Amino acid sequence: MAKKVLFAWSGGKDGAMALYELKKAGDYGISALLTTVTRDYGRISMHGVRQSLLVQQTTSLGYPLKQVYISKNASNEEYEAKMQETLEKYLKAGVSTVAFGDIFLEDLRKYREENLLKIGMNAVFPIWKRNTTELSHTFVDLGFKAVITCVDSKVLDKGFVGRRFDAQFLSDLPSHVDPCGENGEFHSFVYDGPIFKERLFYKLGDVVLRDNRFYFCDLIPFQNGISVISDDTPLRTS
Repeated sequence: MAKKVLFAWSGGKDGAMALYELKKAGDYGISALLTTVTRDYGRISMHGVRQSLLVQQTTSLGYPLKQVYISKNASNEEYEAKMQETLEKYLKAGVSTVAFGDIFLEDLRKYREENLLKIGMNAVFPIWKRNTTELSHTFVDLGFKAVITCVDSKVLDKGFVGRRFDAQFLSDLPSHVDPCGENGEFHSFVYDGPIFKERLFYKLGDVVLRDNRFYFCDLIPFQNGISVISDDTPLRTS
């Protein structure tokens, strides 16, 4: 019988690849997708994606969604307290494992494992130590589709936000930027792929600069089942 696992979900490509690998292995049954949402903005924390798109995304994936709400500019203490409260409820329900899409940041893995250990839970990392160049191209080759929702202006210019995560995007990345954005260079939102029941549709909104550092591209849910994006035209608008 497959063990129950809670999947830490931010809506991006690394999480999608980790979820894909977890499903393929078949060792775990996914109880829910766990997402941190900034209450003041109604958006996925750090990725800046609207809650409505998050709900559409997880519905298409076919898993229950558990949102953990934090305030804007939340401290680590607030984040950890809210997360612990949620995780303890799942632990009581028989879920003792949390899965993450981290790839190579040792300090982050240690942080996650130590916090889970405090409450008697453990962590799994389905794509840990995978080569990020290979992983990024595998993501594209498998048919996943994602859009860049946020870039760190210290390492990437504004022109990268709002673009599709595809072979051209990977080719255009500066050599100092990890192709999976594992160091926080960029974040993404996955809208289609082999683990989705149906594709999500949206249109690009405004691009804004936050904290004098991060460029965010708003994704606006698009209704009536008509696509405003195609795979042969640029996603970003000036």
